[in-house]
Amino acid sequence: MDYNSILGVVLAGGQSKRFGQDKSQVQLESKILIDYILLEILNEFNEILIIANNDIKFFNSKKINKIEDYKKNLGPLGGVLSAMKWIKENNKKYKWISTFPSDTPFFKKKHLHDFLNNINEKQSKLFFIKSNDKRHNIFGLWSLELLNRLEDDLVNKGERKVEDWANKVGVKTINLEFKNNDPFFNINTKEDLEKAKEIIKSND
Repeated sequence: MDYNSILGVVLAGGQSKRFGQDKSQVQLESKILIDYILLEILNEFNEILIIANNDIKFFNSKKINKIEDYKKNLGPLGGVLSAMKWIKENNKKYKWISTFPSDTPFFKKKHLHDFLNNINEKQSKLFFIKSNDKRHNIFGLWSLELLNRLEDDLVNKGERKVEDWANKVGVKTINLEFKNNDPFFNINTKEDLEKAKEIIKSND
C-alpha cells in the first residue's frame, strides 16, 4: 500500500452526547484525547485532515488541516464525504482516505501498519479493521471512487449508518488479534474515561 496515496482523516465532528462534552478535548493524563491519535499517525501520512464542527484544540503541525463538515448532521459518513470533497476541491492527488476516531487513546501506529500492509487494493474500495473479530467502522480505508455514490446515498437517499452503507458497498475486513487490552477501546462515557485511566496505571 502506497502511503503517499492516502490522506489521514480524524473524524471529530460528533456531538459526544453520551459523554456530555466534546470528547476530543477531554484530558487523559498528559494529553487531550485527539492528540493521542494525531501523534501516532502524524509521521505516517503526508497530510492529516481533522473534520470537526467546533473550535477545538489539537497538536500544532503544518501537516494538519481542520475543516468543518460540508453539511451538518450527516454523521460519520458526512465526515468521510467532507474529506473526499476537500481532496477534490484542493486538487490533491490522494486516491484513498484512512479514517480514525478521536477517542481511542491506545491505538498505535503499529496497528495502522498491520492494517494497511494486509490490504489488497484490488479486492475492494472499502476496508475496515477488526480486533478479535469485532468490526470498527471508523477505522477504515476508503477509495475516492466511492465519492459520488456516498454523496448520493447521504444527500438524496438519507443514508446515515456506516455499518449499513458499508455492507451495501461491499466492505472487506482485516482482523487483528490481541490477547490483553484491546487498543481499539474507545471512550464514549465518563466511566470509559475512568477505565482508560486504570489501563494506563496498569501498564506503568
